Parts: sequence; C-alpha cells; structure tokens
Amino acid sequence: MIRSASLAAVLFRGLVAVVSVVVGGATVAGQSVMATATRPVVPLLFGEDRLPLCRVVVRVEGEGPAPRIEGLSLSLQGTHRIAALATLGVVTTGRDEAIAAIPRGTTLAADVRPAGTITLPVEAPLAAGDNVFWCVGSLAAEAELVDRIAVSCTALETSAGRIVVADASPDIRQRVGIALRRHGDDGVHTSRIPVLATTPAGTLLAAFDLRHRAARDLQENIDIGLSRSTDGGRTWEPVRTIMDMGEAGGLPQEQNGCGDPGILVDDVTGRIFCFGLWVHGKPGKHQWQDDGSEPGFEVGKTAQFMAVHSDDDGVTWSEPENLTRSLKEEPWWLLAPAPQAGFTRADGTLVMPVQGRNDNGRLDSFATIMTSSDRGKTWSLGSFGYRGGNECQAAELSDGSIMLNVRSDKQRFRGVAVTRDLGRTWSPHPTSDTLLEEPNCNGSLLSLPRAAGHPLLLFANPLSQKERSHQTIRVSFDDGLTWPEEPRILLDEGRGRGYPSLARIGPDRVGIVYEGSQADVVFQSIPISDLVAIP
Repeated sequence: MIRSASLAAVLFRGLVAVVSVVVGGATVAGQSVMATATRPVVPLLFGEDRLPLCRVVVRVEGEGPAPRIEGLSLSLQGTHRIAALATLGVVTTGRDEAIAAIPRGTTLAADVRPAGTITLPVEAPLAAGDNVFWCVGSLAAEAELVDRIAVSCTALETSAGRIVVADASPDIRQRVGIALRRHGDDGVHTSRIPVLATTPAGTLLAAFDLRHRAARDLQENIDIGLSRSTDGGRTWEPVRTIMDMGEAGGLPQEQNGCGDPGILVDDVTGRIFCFGLWVHGKPGKHQWQDDGSEPGFEVGKTAQFMAVHSDDDGVTWSEPENLTRSLKEEPWWLLAPAPQAGFTRADGTLVMPVQGRNDNGRLDSFATIMTSSDRGKTWSLGSFGYRGGNECQAAELSDGSIMLNVRSDKQRFRGVAVTRDLGRTWSPHPTSDTLLEEPNCNGSLLSLPRAAGHPLLLFANPLSQKERSHQTIRVSFDDGLTWPEEPRILLDEGRGRGYPSLARIGPDRVGIVYEGSQADVVFQSIPISDLVAIP
C-alpha cells in the first residue's frame, strides 16, 4: 500500500479531565469539556514539516454555546534535547483523530521555535462532540538518531477560562528516524522487503526491492537496490541498483523481476553477498502461488536463485551468478533466499537462511539454512528445519547451536527450530508455534553475545496477530526460552507492511530497518542500553 493508505488511525484512548465551562463568571448548566493529550508512538522523521508530536482531543457535551480555543500550552519536559526540534505548530483535523488526516488539516498556529514551556495562540471555535488538535513540528538539522522527544499539551486557553488537559501517555518519548525510502522516491512506485547488514569497516548496507511500477510482488518490474551509510545511519548514499536482469531473453523488464534480497557479510574476507530471486516470464503470476514457480531448473519455468557480491565494502557489485542448479532439488517448486541477513560463525563458516516450497500445496513451504566453509565458493543446503513456514532468520545461540525463527503459514505464532550440526538435523524449540505472536510477516533475529555484559537475543516483528502494526523489538536473556514483557521497545504503533531487519552498529547500538506507517522503509538506531534497562 502507498504511504497515504498505510498511515493507519491511531485512535484516542485514555483518561479524560471533565471541567465546567465558566462564561461571564457563571457555570453554564450541563455544559462540560473533556480534554486529553496523547503522544502517538511513531518515528519522527527528518524532512517532514508536520511531524505528529501530540494529539489533543477536546470533547464538548451538553447544551449551551461552546467556548472558543484561544491557545494551547505545551510542555517539552522529558525531551532529551529541545534543540533537536526546529519548529512547533498547531493543526486541527476536525473530528478525525488519524495521523493521516494531518496533511489535510488546517494550520491554526504558525511555526515557532520550541521552548521548555510555550503557549501557542490559536483562534478556533469548538463544536459539540470531538474536536481534534495536533501539535506538529519538524526536526532540526542537528538532531541525532538517539534524541528522544516528548511534547505534551498541558492546558487549553479558552474564552471561558483555562482548562487543564489530562496526559494519557506520560511515559512516551518519541524516537527519531530516517525515511530511507518513501513512496515515489527516484521514480520508484514502492520500495519493499528491506534487509540491513554491517560490514567489517562499519558501513551499514540496506538492500530492498525497487518495485518500479506497482507495489505487487514478483512477477513485476522489480530490481534490488542498495543504500550505504558510513556514519552509523545518520546519512545515506543515493540508492544503487545491484541486481537487474534487464530484458533477458528478449522479454521486458516486467517479466524479468528480481527481488527478496538477503545479505551475508563474510567477516573474514570482507566480501559481501547479496542473494535474490529472479523470475523470468510468468506474467501475472506470483512465485509463491500455483505455477508462478514450478519444479525443475529451467529459466522461465522455476524461479532462479541468484547471487551478486562486492569486494569493496558495497560500492561496486559483480554480475549476477545463478546458483539454482547447485542448490535446488529438481522436484521442489521453489527455492529462494530468505529476505534477511546471514552471519559468519566464529570458525569462519558462512550461514544464510533460505526458504522454499516442496510442492504446489499452500502449506508445504519450508525454511532452512545454507552454509559455506570455503568463503562462499560452494554452499551446502540443510534439511528442512521447519515445515509450513517460509521467511526466516538464523542466529547463533550462546552454546554454538543455530536457531531458525520462521514466519508460519499454519498459525499466528513464530516457528522456531534449533540445529547443532549446521542444518543436517533439527529439533523443535520449546517455544515453537506457541510464544512469539505474529500477523504472518517477516521477522528479524539478532544475537549479541556480549552486549552490556549479557548474552542478548533480539527479535523484531509487528507485535500483533491481527495486522502489521506495533513494530516492536523484544529481548531474551536465556537464548529465546523467554521473552519478558520488559524491556521491550515499541517503535511504531501504526500499520505498515512490517518486514524488520536488525543489525549491530558498533559496540553500543543496534540498527533496524522496517516497513513502517510513516514511510516505505524507516531506519532507526537504538542504544543497547535501552534494550537491557528494565524500568
């Protein structure tokens, strides 16, 4: 879905403060005003001039004339650095409480420089029922990814006097983010399926589908694009296309799509592999459905497992190499890289998650890993680690075993399996199919062996069984046996497409890319101390 459609309503919830409206020194019989302020949990993105900082819902009930709003008093208490904000303003969206309504809203107060406390003059009538006002703003150029913002409306100045506003989200501080890809960037309709990795030089690499004509999956005009950051994600180089099959076989671009990138960084040599899926022909088909991919090896019949590599920190990339015949079993209908990141074990073995479908049955999908002990010259495919699931990520546990965490086709919990012999055999994990909720979406797993004195395992996904909303990072201190309620970090409560990918950034941060409610692909940087701090 495009950005305007993906900005789901984040509805007002919480306590209300009920007050009498005083007009001319007398209380108007039966008239009451209820005012509540909430801060939505969404990333605050650079380059936006109407960031949703605080929503104020004013409800007027009873008979008699309603007062007028004359000002909103704001407090920035709890903001990490006030200098991170460039401007503050006020917009009304009538009765609509959705963030998506802000671009259509009416500006009531001109942008001003923020201060610790400030009253913005506003002239607006109140009508019976709900009246929605938004404090909006923009980030300063010097804002940092670790900045936290807390803007609250403390009081309304009205023609009938001052009304104290109840703060329904006193503990919420919004995080800063980068809109790595927006709808329409570079003439690309939609960017999807992001994956994040860090090179030995500390460079961040984000790969994703460039869906040129439409948001739909293969088969379509899709290439794999990549952006680099050499400053921890604060700035990103322009996108470069690293896998494009052009008009192979004399067919147009829309019948030569490449997508679903997976990245693996060899920590020994520095070589970076990017794997992708190439579909040739098959107009109007989908690689995961019916004969969108078929048994065999032939180009144009089965989807092709492709690879490119870079030996200069992701600046330039090789021509695509076809690995289909060396990896896929002929009877399988599909073999594809998992759109996530692989990793290098301490002994130098390369590990990459993969997925496929064994026949034409909807639930006969599988997930496993492929490994290489010769720096990627050859690859060995493991046995099926999980049946009835597909998109997956692997991570090494503290005892050296490898956990596979899988999007399930069977129920709205993650499938989890463990191997101690590089995928030759697998055992179900005690939490498989029962613990980690999901809405059937890609998820990300990252092992941090010695972070902040703990062996941490991180998991990110949309924490919902109904829709791809509430993008959350969870933490396990016991190799995934338990995932405590705290600490958890909610990044985006709005509805997006999901698809997170985690990577470590230096000794004290992790980065995440995901398909959020505010942009096609969002990048955020999270201090590891936030992930181990228990309130």
